[in-house]
Amino acid sequence: MSVPSQRRSQDFFTEEGVAGFTHRAMTKAMGFDDTNLRGGPVIGICNTYSELNNCHSNFNTLCEAVKRGVLQAGGTPLEFPTISLGETFLTPTSMLQRNLAAMDTEEMIRSQPLDGVVLLTGCDKTTPAALMGAISADLPAIMVSGGPQLNGYFRGETLGACTDCRRLTAEHRAGEMDDQSYKELEDGIVRGPGHCMVMGTASTMNSITEALGMALPGNGNIPAVDARRLQHAQAAGRRITAMAEEDLRPSRILTEKAFENALTLLSSLGGSTNAVVHLPAIAGRAGIDLPLELFDEISRRTPILANTRPVGQYQMQELHNAGGIPGLMRRLLPLLHGDELTVTGRSITDNVHAARVEDSDVIRPLDNPVHPHGGIAVLRGNLAPEGAVVKHVAASPELSQHRGRAVVFEDVEDLKSRIDRDDLGADASSVLMLRNAGPLGGPGMPEVGNLPIPKNLLRQGVRDMVRISDGRMSGTAFGTVILHAAPESAAGGPLALVRDGDEIELDIPNRRLALLVDDTELERRRAEWSPPAPAYRRGYGRLFLSSVNQAPHGCDFDFLTGRDPVGEYRQPKF
Repeated sequence: MSVPSQRRSQDFFTEEGVAGFTHRAMTKAMGFDDTNLRGGPVIGICNTYSELNNCHSNFNTLCEAVKRGVLQAGGTPLEFPTISLGETFLTPTSMLQRNLAAMDTEEMIRSQPLDGVVLLTGCDKTTPAALMGAISADLPAIMVSGGPQLNGYFRGETLGACTDCRRLTAEHRAGEMDDQSYKELEDGIVRGPGHCMVMGTASTMNSITEALGMALPGNGNIPAVDARRLQHAQAAGRRITAMAEEDLRPSRILTEKAFENALTLLSSLGGSTNAVVHLPAIAGRAGIDLPLELFDEISRRTPILANTRPVGQYQMQELHNAGGIPGLMRRLLPLLHGDELTVTGRSITDNVHAARVEDSDVIRPLDNPVHPHGGIAVLRGNLAPEGAVVKHVAASPELSQHRGRAVVFEDVEDLKSRIDRDDLGADASSVLMLRNAGPLGGPGMPEVGNLPIPKNLLRQGVRDMVRISDGRMSGTAFGTVILHAAPESAAGGPLALVRDGDEIELDIPNRRLALLVDDTELERRRAEWSPPAPAYRRGYGRLFLSSVNQAPHGCDFDFLTGRDPVGEYRQPKF
């Protein structure tokens, strides 16, 4: 791609007439001068800080580090906010607003006089949203994560949010942990800024940006409170300034092979099932199709080398000390497309060839993996004809091939009201099934797929059951949980036809998920089915329901796939 003769910011600041006069005068009102206006590139810093997003509480300090780097390289940094999606604060789910955040990011990049942009993200949906928007605008962009939290501690035990939130809540519900201990747990599990310190969705997505080539090495693993996180941000500020001069855009980096690298790293991380929704959406903005079969194919041939929870033993702090994502990717090089271009201006191989692994139990070698295959499997059958996913390495091996009778919940409210009732009618062999939790039915596909174990079964020692839904689950979660069943029940998918007592067969090794009810009976039930009333009739919610794709296509809006690169900055003349 040829470098433009003049930067977008220069088009803005050298505009003739009253328009240019106003642009310059208003900018000087903020303390800038002609050196800023006519000097190096103008770099936007997309800051997703919010006091309603605990993961991003260090972002203002991080932003200042980026600014230092931009200034060191001769650019002018200008910070601007976009929507911040705090995972634990938003209802019904932050996934509902992911596309809104992507639109916000794209439009702010597109409409402002920027030559490049640094994307400050961290919590689960902010990373895919920012990537989606930046790819569509196709201006030089680089991702900087806020970093993972430090390990949690409680009475001598290392804890991880929110894997242990779930595990210990189950113990509390089972009567194995008293109320006072459960309350004290809150004070030690999240010790400061940063996103979840296990290999949940945030750690997964921020690590994957390195394999995509959209972040500097170390983006996925440097802890939030480590001074090297600020040094990383400063380096990103210097690098984006050079990228703006080179006009190095996402369209030159995000190839089909780059996404295959991302899927290989996802598999070797034992990463979050949410990546199976986010990566097709990100790829769709680049005009690339990522079919579910490719996830399964790459998972089958890629061993898990990162010994991190919830699949393994350690957390992000140990992964960082062991060599981080660069160390892991160096070991994965035989399975990667190493010549792919990255934001450094160099290849994947060049980025990681000098990386070291300091602990071969945390980052395993190829000949001694945590698991011989990747963590995610794609299932099909008459219960999910367009696919469903399972994190099989976080499931109970004895349940990988299972037949059981369905116990059906109509929606989340039905689940909450009945899961602990004595007359539920579930035993350890039952299959708990939740419908109306997909993109339309949720709405927004909330993280409710890891249904709680009924309290009476917990007290009998049951800690896992087969659970099926058209929703998602947190990447920090675990268990034999079948997710993203498509098409979803609210769109007339087969989950809508299941009745209490129906027999369901799960066969993970053979990638099969079947409802053992004959076709004639299913057709009779379909004739009686009617869709649920829409959750929204106005505003963004209505737009979401009218335009969202199903899970295999990333739950993006149907009118946003593909890129539309920004060109020169032009305003109508006054």
